[in-house]
Amino acid sequence: MNDKIRSDEMNHLFEAVLMLKNPDECYNFFMDVCTINELNAMAQRYEVAQMLREGKTYTGIAKATGASTATISRVNRALNYGNGGYDAVIGRIRDNE
Repeated sequence: MNDKIRSDEMNHLFEAVLMLKNPDECYNFFMDVCTINELNAMAQRYEVAQMLREGKTYTGIAKATGASTATISRVNRALNYGNGGYDAVIGRIRDNE
């Protein structure tokens, strides 16, 4: 756990997210909390993570998602040296398919 972001406020936010029950509730909550650009950036990074885990190339990912190589590198660094967040979600989604 990264203590740099741990706070009561962050715990409250994460607890709120965990209370969401379906995609419509997620859309409503995140549209209130984030800008459209922030949401699009998060969605793009998640798509990049999935494609990296599928073994796609940086060039293919950039072409498919419009992500910059800097963004792809950032996500790749998180996949390889981060806290395992992307892999936890990607794994659970694959397990449910």
